Amino acid sequence: MNTNWNDPNFQGFKGETPFVRAQKVKKPRKAVGTPVTRTIINIVVTLVFAALYFYVVLPALNFKAGELYVFVLLVCAVYALCAIFTSGFQGEGWKGYFGFLKKQCLIPLIIAAAFILTAVVGSVLGWQVIRANDYRDLLTVEDGDFAAEVEEISYSQIPMVDKNSAVKLGNRKLGELADMVSQFEVIENYTQINYEGRPVRVTSLRYGDWIKWFTNRAEGLPAYLIVDMVTQNVEVVRLDEGIRYTTAEHFGRNLYRHLRFNYPTYMFDAPAFEIDETGHPYWVCPRMDKTIGLFGGTDIIGAVLVDAVTGESVYYDVADVPTWVDHVYTAELIMQQYDFHGTYINGFINSLFGQREVTVTTEGYNYIAIDDDVYMYTGITSVVSDESNIGFILSNQRTKETRFYTVAGAEEYSAMDSAEGQVQHLHYQATFPLLLNISQQPTYFMALKDEAELVKMYAMVNVSQYQIVATGATVAECESNYRQMLANNNLIEEDEGVLPEEELALTAPVTGVVAEIRSAVMAGETHYFISVDGVWYTSSASALPQLILLNVGDTVTVRAYAAAGGIAEPLYSVEVAEALVEVVTE
Repeated sequence: MNTNWNDPNFQGFKGETPFVRAQKVKKPRKAVGTPVTRTIINIVVTLVFAALYFYVVLPALNFKAGELYVFVLLVCAVYALCAIFTSGFQGEGWKGYFGFLKKQCLIPLIIAAAFILTAVVGSVLGWQVIRANDYRDLLTVEDGDFAAEVEEISYSQIPMVDKNSAVKLGNRKLGELADMVSQFEVIENYTQINYEGRPVRVTSLRYGDWIKWFTNRAEGLPAYLIVDMVTQNVEVVRLDEGIRYTTAEHFGRNLYRHLRFNYPTYMFDAPAFEIDETGHPYWVCPRMDKTIGLFGGTDIIGAVLVDAVTGESVYYDVADVPTWVDHVYTAELIMQQYDFHGTYINGFINSLFGQREVTVTTEGYNYIAIDDDVYMYTGITSVVSDESNIGFILSNQRTKETRFYTVAGAEEYSAMDSAEGQVQHLHYQATFPLLLNISQQPTYFMALKDEAELVKMYAMVNVSQYQIVATGATVAECESNYRQMLANNNLIEEDEGVLPEEELALTAPVTGVVAEIRSAVMAGETHYFISVDGVWYTSSASALPQLILLNVGDTVTVRAYAAAGGIAEPLYSVEVAEALVEVVTE
């Protein structure tokens, strides 16, 4: 017998109770209160959500800020969800919900649709395909003459350490301070500035954790750090009044929240910690604008200076920013604008097909102090990756004045590999280089660091002929060796191969008795170390061959480069009596 279990007339087997399929019945959802009550509840919940979201996320209330559209759409969505729950809505499917929204949430629906439409239209108006020329003109680039405009700068303006090394030095210094190390940490966003004519990196402290913040917040952060990028010395500057506003603070003293509540419509780029001529700490907060469509063409139109101690703030247009400020435009923004400039130099179509004269920046950058400003350096290469540069740009971080210098040669990373190859047995790593003018020769300069991020040596690499590499324990010794190599390769005159004494930071002549002599082979070359009157001096045998003839007990007169933080001062010359090769003892 075939049994149809779904037959409604089926009465079951004999003696059994007929089977009846249970039907799940939805329990009706009850509406909350009256329509007015429901509306009030929806509005209150939405406002609470909006206030919490604004306090935490801090979106700019600006139609050119993408986060505003996210904020508004989320607020509309929250109101709609509240309305669904408070009204007891029983609809199903998208049509049911959409129909409900049209009846009960018409205003939020219209607002959401208007914002979506505005975002779409604004994005189209800033589309690079139709606005390529505007993107190209974001950055004005003037051509410069390298030999004529890029002067040979003094060693006091050349940064010897990079950010990673500064972080290591700062953390080590803080660890030496018993009254601070247990309570505070270093904010590792060191800003490079030009302070008292020297390149330094500065940063603030932060509280170690919430408990330490709670117990120390009344006095504020007691100090900030200055890392001298030439000598590698770290100074802890203690303040009479503590710093109360930082990017790592909490609640109302958090810098981002402080800015948003005081400037709700401003869009900000990353703030930079700086100090003025008196050493007072400030936060420089660049104000961004979108100049193409609604969301394209990011540029800086001004900056807010926030006193890190009191929180007082002043807004300046970009042309009126005080001259002691060094960072208004970030390096990343300038590089992005140059990439637009170089990519769309001959229009959008050319950027895809043909690519005539299309150039882009290389992957890295560095800073150098010139006069009273900090300049960003990066190489320029063709859009086709060929491991070579066609030139480089220098851009003022305060004014965005940018100049392009045509210098064909090796790309920076090729030069870094070449420098590391000279000391491969020591496993040193090269920093991203700077481009210097050495005897009218474009030259990459870089520091060589060990695994602890400490600078041990320096290297100079000729841009055009990157097989010409010189190293030294100090910058002066490195340049002296480099000049000699240039002379040996007929790139400069023989008399230019010797570094003029007046351009060196030389110690006064010292006459004394050689107390000890040691030697070591480094980078395939013998280096001698001599102790005279308790000071160690060093040089290579190729630079000063007379060192080979010295003995303990000889009376010598030495001249040396000023020490740059090492245990020895590199020798400039050694005189034994009146003849360099004659050893005279007392």
